[in-house]
Amino acid sequence: MSSSSTTVYPVSDALAYLAGGWSVERELCGGGYTGRFTGRAEFRAGDADEGWLHVEEGVVEWGGVTRDAGRTLRMLPLPDGTAEVSFADGRPFHLLDLRSGRWTAVHQCAADRYEGTFTVLSPDEWHLRWAVSGPAKNQLLTSVYRRARRGGGPTGPA
Repeated sequence: MSSSSTTVYPVSDALAYLAGGWSVERELCGGGYTGRFTGRAEFRAGDADEGWLHVEEGVVEWGGVTRDAGRTLRMLPLPDGTAEVSFADGRPFHLLDLRSGRWTAVHQCAADRYEGTFTVLSPDEWHLRWAVSGPAKNQLLTSVYRRARRGGGPTGPA
């Protein structure tokens, strides 16, 4: 994906856009290894006042090992259509603003720097590229999210 020449799709409300199920295909590179994550993501309202949840589950292949993998992030909607993203334990992660169709978020984790570029391509597809650099990590994670149809198939309106 060439972020400089890609036509983007502006999104006025990040969580309204993300709501529902998505297929996820992620390429992983770093530490002399390449790998892949294949799975599903769901964006949904959480319980009580905890905002929204971003839950991913799937299978990762890394360093010759295949295993189940997943993560959960919390997302708090803001009045302007953006969202504050935090880890499952409540630690802050980054702001998410898709109003222009493209957003770059930076997260400093100890001495390692995470730079994520979100690019919305259509109502049913967005990409995420995390470049991680520092003394503990040097990785590139490139993800493609496609809206899942009801019943679990990839692509098509929810």
